[in-house]
Amino acid sequence: MNQKTIRLLMPQWQGGNNHNYSFGAELLAWLAPDNDQPLIQVPVQAYDGTPLENENGINGRKQLIEQLEAAEHIIYAHKPDRIVMFGGDCLVEQAPFAYLNERYHGELGLIWIDAHSDLVGYKGYDNGHTLPLGNLLGEGDEEFAKHVKIPLKPENVFIAGLATPTEQEGQVISEAFERLGITTAESDTEMIQRLGIKTAGAEELTKSTASIKEWIKESGIKHLAVHLDLDVLDPKAFRSLLFANPEGPYTFSPAGSLQIPQLLHLLKELSEETDVVGLGITEHLPWDSINLKNLLGEIPILNK
Repeated sequence: MNQKTIRLLMPQWQGGNNHNYSFGAELLAWLAPDNDQPLIQVPVQAYDGTPLENENGINGRKQLIEQLEAAEHIIYAHKPDRIVMFGGDCLVEQAPFAYLNERYHGELGLIWIDAHSDLVGYKGYDNGHTLPLGNLLGEGDEEFAKHVKIPLKPENVFIAGLATPTEQEGQVISEAFERLGITTAESDTEMIQRLGIKTAGAEELTKSTASIKEWIKESGIKHLAVHLDLDVLDPKAFRSLLFANPEGPYTFSPAGSLQIPQLLHLLKELSEETDVVGLGITEHLPWDSINLKNLLGEIPILNK
């Protein structure tokens, strides 16, 4: 039986309030292997230098909702069996994964490969990319969560690669939060415990992926979506990340520590264990290419 697969390119930047995510998404889609899967671009309002407005606790809320609805429109028009998403910030995952959970009758499994849970919002750090998994579970932000017709079951979600801050990182993060007045009603750890979501840190995954295989078997996961935030990787080994910005470190959350061979091993194992029907890759920030593109854009002979 033929499975209809579409690729979406969603160069959304507003969820992370960082216009560089757009170019990162475009380069990601260009780098992906060529095949006969159609590539469809989701319309995204380009950055024009205007700062995003904080709208009821979310920067650029109106643009993000409009872009979410545009992605939904494309997906429902094509009615695919499988979706590949190239982002953009992590919020691009909401539309494809919500659709796939409907497509597979509310039984979709989701592995969230990420150094961060993306479950809760932070007042004072009002960027939507902290919320996609929360929205998909019917929690998160009410306006975004309303777009999820069938919330994912918490027992069908596994968060892999969570970063645990070192004592020094924890101190830096706490100081940054205190300085900027960043707060949250419920921590991601508290929500994970309340919902009973299974997790595995990067250190555990380096030794074994057995806990993920057991979860797939025990939960009876027949169809799986995979969220891959490149932030799960070690920024010392892979430099195209928010945490590897040459202009200064990102200090609001701990960096990832997975190595590329470990990540590839996990992705291949998932494909062997069950039917992978969704893949989203997000938060690609290729700093060298970004800086080179900006340089080329300023050279007079190239712009006549």
